[in-house]
Amino acid sequence: MTGPALSLVFPAWNEAENLPQLLESALAIGSELGLAFEIVIVDDGSADASRDLLSAWCRRDERIRAVHHAENLGYGAALRAGLKAARGELVFFSDADLQFDLGEIRQLLAHAGDCDIVAGYRAPRRDPWARRIIAAAWGSLVRRLFDLPVRDIDCAFKIFHRSVLEAIPIRSVGAFINTEILVRARAAGFRIRQVPVSHRRRRSGRQTGARPRVIARALVELMQLRATLRPLEPQTARRLPPIPAARTRPGREIGFEG
Repeated sequence: MTGPALSLVFPAWNEAENLPQLLESALAIGSELGLAFEIVIVDDGSADASRDLLSAWCRRDERIRAVHHAENLGYGAALRAGLKAARGELVFFSDADLQFDLGEIRQLLAHAGDCDIVAGYRAPRRDPWARRIIAAAWGSLVRRLFDLPVRDIDCAFKIFHRSVLEAIPIRSVGAFINTEILVRARAAGFRIRQVPVSHRRRRSGRQTGARPRVIARALVELMQLRATLRPLEPQTARRLPPIPAARTRPGREIGFEG
């Protein structure tokens, strides 16, 4: 059986308040794109009404599929499950917390024919200042250790060709998963392009990415990956091509030129 052209993957934990709007938006955008698509929601052991809500939506529309974890396994584990379940030739993922405008997936698709991964970066980022400081420090560390010149590593607005996900192992169970995917893809020679996307603050629910336990787990997984991948020699690192960003029109914060 041939899969859809596009999979939209969303890991979710206790997002019952946001799921109806998310699903309505994803269905509308998917239909407007004119592509055969599916929506994959991973309920990572939610303690709210997410499971029942998703079951109702799956019965209502066969393009929606849900993966349920019996307990909360972590963001990375949820995203891994969603990427594994996705059947599309192109696989997009974002979070279920409504911090992004799903309509801007068009900006990623515009570059998908030229690159293996199109990674969004928040322009500007609307998170609290403490979270932005942590993100800046994390990005600096990753760039230093892995020669990964990506400006917003953890931005949950990316699209991959299936060949990328089939070629690289993904082992992270926590918030490190975004870094792991990009580092492994970069090391394997896949092409990455960066595109600016709009960002807004979470409207409901709680952010967990800045919790000490989450950060500690990410640091452990970072060092494990560092030990796994052979460090780049200085001359090799200098020969690696830069990761391009989509050009923006003068006076526009979001946009691109072909």
